[in-house]
Amino acid sequence: MSNKIQEIYICSSCDAQTPKWSGRCLECGSWGTLAKQIVNKGESGGLKAEYAPAEIMDLNNLKKKDLQRIATGVGEIDRVLGGGLVPGSLILISGEPGIGKSTMLAQIANLVGKSNNNSVIYVSGEESATQVKDRLDRLNCNTKNIKFIGDTNTEKICASIIKTKPALVIVDSIQTVRSSLVPSEAGSINQIRASTVKFLEVAKEHDITIMLVGHITKDGQVAGPKSLEHIVDTVIYLENDSSNNYRILRAAKNRFGSVNELGVFEMTGKGFCEIKNPSAVFLDNHDQKISGSAVSCVIEGTRPFLVEIQALVSKTVFGYPQRKASGFDLNRLQVLAAVLTKRAGVNLTNQDIVLNMVGGLKISDPSLDLAVCMAITSSLLNQVLDSKTIVLGEVGLGGEVRNIVRLEERLKEAEKLGFKEAIIPKVGLSSSKLNLKKIGSLGELIKYLA
Repeated sequence: MSNKIQEIYICSSCDAQTPKWSGRCLECGSWGTLAKQIVNKGESGGLKAEYAPAEIMDLNNLKKKDLQRIATGVGEIDRVLGGGLVPGSLILISGEPGIGKSTMLAQIANLVGKSNNNSVIYVSGEESATQVKDRLDRLNCNTKNIKFIGDTNTEKICASIIKTKPALVIVDSIQTVRSSLVPSEAGSINQIRASTVKFLEVAKEHDITIMLVGHITKDGQVAGPKSLEHIVDTVIYLENDSSNNYRILRAAKNRFGSVNELGVFEMTGKGFCEIKNPSAVFLDNHDQKISGSAVSCVIEGTRPFLVEIQALVSKTVFGYPQRKASGFDLNRLQVLAAVLTKRAGVNLTNQDIVLNMVGGLKISDPSLDLAVCMAITSSLLNQVLDSKTIVLGEVGLGGEVRNIVRLEERLKEAEKLGFKEAIIPKVGLSSSKLNLKKIGSLGELIKYLA
């Protein structure tokens, strides 16, 4: 029996097959998803689809396009995003409840809307139009080019986006919208993923920047499947320290820029104000003569800024000494304490150590090792380190002080802020405007304090 070639229509959403075309799939209810395919009906009577081959593109013939970014007007935000908003990108912003995500997005909507009269759509399934309008008025935002959608249906929202083609769309939040193609409640794993994929399609096909707000769980992770972060182009987190009004914006993923950049803001009654000199924030009240304090420099992306490290060493009340760290890796603190005891002869076996990064900053830079050791030793010996001295260097397990990257940039930043002396590795720079004190081991560090 000879084979017969037939034509059928296959749904691109659920792979259902039908002999006739219709505007809507009878299985999943999707519109415009039926496409014609050539099938081969063999002797067994079964249909075997012979899909048309996918289009092959020659990369050599593609012309490179420069990214035309949309500047938000806030230097700290543009720095974290890699230079501004990229048309066609999907951005996920997350943070603890009440940290200021909606406030920051309202300010971004205002600045983008005023720039070249761009149109902005604010979608909210959590707040009414009156609530959003009140926030915008409180922040002195111009609502002329900002429109509002209060619907939670993903398909309706996407249809409005395609119709109006705004420069920026803000969805607050992804947990409140739901797709009619998925039979589950809003906020479920399937709904979050389906809605995110739909927004991604709209963003890519129509070159529209879409920003999604994602709630976080108790352990600080973005609610929903971890694969949500793989779908979007950029993931940024807004963090804070409960002891002050400063906020830190950092990128966990960025397809259009670096993930090492850091933005520092201050929360005020009129919204977020960018901190252009974060070193001043993290060196607050450093001029006080207190033992156990040392200053070092970290580099986040392209920016060096100074941080103050405080250590408190006291005799343990219990049999086992305690190690506590705020903003610094606790395991690294354990290692440095062991190296000080073994290699430098500093007895910490009966001493509690409490370490704090001033300003609530969280850093895992190895260049802080020497400053941490200096702060611990200073507190133990009750010796005050000169407030105009900066300490830079990585400490090895043998007690040796190792060189660090971009040392010259760190020293120039310290010089700008009026520092006079720098304690650096022996293999570091040979010249600087600062008075350089080079050391090769922790033993020399102890002699410096003594």
